[in-house]
Amino acid sequence: MRTAPLLALATAVVLTAAGCSSGSTDKDTKGDKSASAVPHTLQLPRLTGQKLKVTAVWTGVEQQNFTKVLDEFHQRTGADVSFVPSGDDMSSFVGSKIAGGDPPDVAMLQQPGVLREFAQKGWLKPLSASTTAELNKNFAKGWQDLGADRGKQYGVYFKTSNKSLVWYNAKIFGAAGAKEPRTWPEFLRTAQAIADYGVSPVSVGGADGWTLTDWFENVYLSQAGREKYDALTTHKIKWTDPSVKDALTTLGQLFGKKELLAGGNEGALQTQFPTSVTQVFAGGDKAKAAMVYEGDFAAANVTAAKASIGTDAKVFPFPAVGAEPPVVTGGDVGVALKDGQAAQALLTFLASPDAAAIWAHQGGFVSANKNLDLAVYPDDVQRSIAKALVGAGDGFRFDMSDQAPAAFGGKPGQGEWKDLQDFLKNPSDVAGIQQRLEDDAAKAFKS
Repeated sequence: MRTAPLLALATAVVLTAAGCSSGSTDKDTKGDKSASAVPHTLQLPRLTGQKLKVTAVWTGVEQQNFTKVLDEFHQRTGADVSFVPSGDDMSSFVGSKIAGGDPPDVAMLQQPGVLREFAQKGWLKPLSASTTAELNKNFAKGWQDLGADRGKQYGVYFKTSNKSLVWYNAKIFGAAGAKEPRTWPEFLRTAQAIADYGVSPVSVGGADGWTLTDWFENVYLSQAGREKYDALTTHKIKWTDPSVKDALTTLGQLFGKKELLAGGNEGALQTQFPTSVTQVFAGGDKAKAAMVYEGDFAAANVTAAKASIGTDAKVFPFPAVGAEPPVVTGGDVGVALKDGQAAQALLTFLASPDAAAIWAHQGGFVSANKNLDLAVYPDDVQRSIAKALVGAGDGFRFDMSDQAPAAFGGKPGQGEWKDLQDFLKNPSDVAGIQQRLEDDAAKAFKS
């Protein structure tokens, strides 16, 4: 994997957060009336009378925005599309539906590991020639490879994300005299300064275990490096490795000081992701916390808190723990669970700039589609993040837990999610958490 694109992505976000112009392209696209127009780059078949069930984990604003994409598909094809929420445990949801003989036609999976598991169980249908052609035209090979298993293409990465961002309340930062930190020690000093000012510095959505895996992955990638990250991702090194101890110890410098967490450790464990974002921005300078770590998709929750991105809400890259700041990506991949023209047509649509433009215009969304016009993004913050992500090509590291077997990296109440929640509850027990992580990983990777 190339280093330069990763640095370019981090640099682009730094420039955006600092309010600097990112060049003539961004100036030219800002305010472009075409941003609200849905492009028509492909022809879809008429599917009048056909019914299609689509499942995803999205709720709230994300579900509403995805429904707009499905509505456009209905308008173009005549197919009747219904959305079925899966809950956080997509693997169990789909498994139960398949066992009952009524799986959804299309599922939006969050983990490459789950895609591989489903493919190896024979649950997935390969992409059609037309869908594959649309995918090849619009996406870098790295994204194509993440949607494939054993030489067959199964998935379309519709929604992607840069998961190495910290969002902050500009009013609170200004009142506290805080500056955007670039390194982990600076981050801790900034958090302490905000706490001394009288506001909880960091909001953590610990009730959703996946947010804690993201915290760990950013610290680990920056501190241990890409080779170790790849090795731990595939369990070629154990979770009892000293590099894991170092990362947990570093993360414990934040989690081990309850005054740095909104609500303390217990409060963080009871806070779900949407609330972890909104409580940073709702109320302006009277908000409950000053900053929250999470990906670009947090923009939807920022907007829901009636904060203006770029003024009230700003971002900086996840601080460098080692020599370089980390860049971790994630994404949702569409797969077909049933044969049929309608399912393939929807995946073709999701692989096109047409579908991506609909959600991108709403905000809280980034696409790796290299043919999507950047003008569709609603502000310079999201536009710059998307531009850099596409420019990274194949040079990215995908979310570690999402690549693991679901039993370890993708299920509420077990595996890595549960183990890191236990770590948030008791950050001093580094050795014990390491051993639990290794025991759970060993079981999942052998199964």
